[in-house]
Amino acid sequence: MTPILIRGATALLPDGPAETSVLVADGAIAEIGAPSAAGALHVDGRGLVLAPAIVDIHGDAFERAVMPRPGVFMPGEVAAMDVDRQLAALGIATAYHALTLSWEPGLRSVERGEAFLLALAAAAPRLGIDHRIQLRWETFALEAIPLIERALAQGPTPSIAFNDHTSMMLRERSTPVTERAFEHGPHYVAAPFDDPGVRRSVRSVAARTELSEEQYLARLAEVWARRPGVPAAIAQVAAMGRAAGAPMLSHDDSQLETRAFHRAMGVGIAEFPMSEAVARDARAAGESVVLGAPNALRGGSHIGSLSAADMVEDGVCDILASDYHHPALPAAVGRLAAEKRASRAALWACVSANPARALGLADRGRIAPGLRADLTLLEWPEGATPAARLTLSAGRIAHLSGDLLRA
Repeated sequence: MTPILIRGATALLPDGPAETSVLVADGAIAEIGAPSAAGALHVDGRGLVLAPAIVDIHGDAFERAVMPRPGVFMPGEVAAMDVDRQLAALGIATAYHALTLSWEPGLRSVERGEAFLLALAAAAPRLGIDHRIQLRWETFALEAIPLIERALAQGPTPSIAFNDHTSMMLRERSTPVTERAFEHGPHYVAAPFDDPGVRRSVRSVAARTELSEEQYLARLAEVWARRPGVPAAIAQVAAMGRAAGAPMLSHDDSQLETRAFHRAMGVGIAEFPMSEAVARDARAAGESVVLGAPNALRGGSHIGSLSAADMVEDGVCDILASDYHHPALPAAVGRLAAEKRASRAALWACVSANPARALGLADRGRIAPGLRADLTLLEWPEGATPAARLTLSAGRIAHLSGDLLRA
């Protein structure tokens, strides 16, 4: 592998930004401050910012590459290559694709999930960045547990996110979704299946399943009958995750009781908590808090949940995820920097060092000798969105834009 020397950029180092050079060799960061390197490919970084490449802890936008229109599926290998190129061009070198494993037919079915896992593995030698999987498990999908077990036995180890959109869909509607009771607690109240709010929820998701509204409601009723056994299934999957050393996340926690339920099973990352009290409780317990970059970019949550920007500024949210829109990651950091919510370095850590640490990826997320050379060279004028001109993944060029290379 040809060494690469990036010269003259302002590097976001652990001790603070500094204009320096960074030498990459054999897939790792070899030296900081090297004046030259024989035989190296030189990159002109003057006027640019060198940052650790982005680590995306949760992104489900790949679904649009898999199913660009309702019921229209593309080959998994084609989808993987499409997403790979987009991610590299955004400065993302590690991506955890939030692969929903649901009881629904269609896009989020267990069968489609397994097919994507196989396609991603087959395409891996041709991909430029490190693609990983978040097993985004709908907890009523008991049929997904054998696939979760198989995925945990293979490398690299996936993360597991515990989702309960089933109870969320059937909740009693007088309480906002962000304040709903713990789904397996005594105060949770289910709405009847003919409730107008339930029907609206069904209508909004039925298109991805190729079911009619009535067919979806019938399937929902079948699945709802599983409810007494769901807590035991959650405990089973959490035990599997602990045994495999998998990072585990709880999704959309609305109550302290919900977070405590997951914490007791070793689920140590709060993903998209729906109240400030839950988010602050997680941080007080030393846990990471993940909120959506689209939320921060747009200036608020599309469902009326927490403001990611405010939570980042207050130090409550330490990780931003692409969620449903990959480009939001660098763009959100750019907006928050322009608004002076925190320093550039602190904000960039929300998409690099912090998610890497939460996921147990000690070999990346920072610019330091010996670490994996996942780097991105950014054109980042004051007040603007950072744009990746170069992305390295384990020392290899995954994206290059513009005339930066010098022999």
